[in-house]
Amino acid sequence: MAENNGPFGMSPEDFDRFAREASDGVRDIVGKFLSNPGGQATWSTLFSETGRSARPEPETTGETGTGVWAVFVVSDDGGARVEQVYATELDALRANKHNTDPRRKVRFLPYGITVSALDEDDSPEA
Repeated sequence: MAENNGPFGMSPEDFDRFAREASDGVRDIVGKFLSNPGGQATWSTLFSETGRSARPEPETTGETGTGVWAVFVVSDDGGARVEQVYATELDALRANKHNTDPRRKVRFLPYGITVSALDEDDSPEA
């Protein structure tokens, strides 16, 4: 008779009985949990937490794409001068790929931010 039970030693009837008992047990547990006043609040909190974004902080302009990618050069005094702007990071990096000047850089520049935000501070670090 064990030969007819397949590789796991369970007949189809055994599997059906196991599935019924398991689903009845889960149903009982969930019913008891939901019948408890505190359980309903916990249950709704559980599902509201899983529906939220994994990252609670707001998107930045770089993530929303409201700005440009700038290829710029930092002068000896630390001031930045934009050479060219691009709509995508890939275009800016391609334009800068053969760059050998360490003062020439690529950064995202959000709309509304002045180019002076790209300036480098020459003050000594602590």
